[in-house]
Amino acid sequence: MNKEDLRIIYMGTPDFAVESLRALVEGGYNVVAVVTMPDKPMGRHGSVLQPSPVKQYAVEHGLKVLQPEKLKDPAFVEELRSLRADLQIVVAFRMLPEIVWSMPPLGTFNAHASLLPKYRGAAPINWAVINGDTETGITTFFLKHEIDTGDIIQQVRIPINDTDNVEVVHDKLMELSGRLVTETVDNILAGTVKSIPQDQFKEVPLTPAPKIFRDTCRINWEQPMKKIYDFIRGLSPYPAAWTTLDGKAVKIYMAEKYASSTLKPAGTLDTDGKTFLRVATTDGWINIKILQFEGKKRMPVTDLLRGIKIAENAFFV
Repeated sequence: MNKEDLRIIYMGTPDFAVESLRALVEGGYNVVAVVTMPDKPMGRHGSVLQPSPVKQYAVEHGLKVLQPEKLKDPAFVEELRSLRADLQIVVAFRMLPEIVWSMPPLGTFNAHASLLPKYRGAAPINWAVINGDTETGITTFFLKHEIDTGDIIQQVRIPINDTDNVEVVHDKLMELSGRLVTETVDNILAGTVKSIPQDQFKEVPLTPAPKIFRDTCRINWEQPMKKIYDFIRGLSPYPAAWTTLDGKAVKIYMAEKYASSTLKPAGTLDTDGKTFLRVATTDGWINIKILQFEGKKRMPVTDLLRGIKIAENAFFV
């Protein structure tokens, strides 16, 4: 079988999943359908429906689109079966029931944005940066019952630079995923895949990557400078690390480490009122570059200081 005859069903929703779909389409692979989330209500009254980025790309390229509310819906399962897919590919989608992932004869594989088995879960890119990792990557693996635990097909690694925020790493991995997905398909077609069970990677720590909520993003200033710095860049630009000043939320989007022998209680603010705003940590300072006060726009700290005065001995909490 060649790639033009291989019937592929692709499943994905956000921007991250568009790149792999584009690589398949532009590479001449036979994508017979795309499965994505139902359109999301938008606007003040939810009267406008916003299609997912994957749906937008699929429609623009004349691909058949399926948008089931429930993946176990008998009508959806039957329509999926009628498409006679040889292979299913999942990138940034929902957890699939066995009746779906076990359907095609060549299986279903997922492209996950970590070096599995490390960072199983919903937010692997965020947690890799938050934890100060110096590398990450993309893993393709065959689906099985437990989420992100299937046999590994291929992995590709990239470095995480100390100045990279989660957006930079996301974009690097997004591009990488497109190349790895098509390479994985080619190897499945060639019959050269020798997948490896994840329990053979005993040297890899099983660090989780749970979904990130608002409370997850609150900064604890009673930590070392490097840990807080990594936390900020691991949540920038979205959903953004935050703290409070006088009971109001302050989001921090960009910062630098500032080593100094002068230490103050963690959370203490230091500023000249014009050019810098620093926050004390347990072993140094965080020099804030871009932030957003509640009710104001995101802006460089120099612009903010022109409009407000930070009280002496103020604290971030």
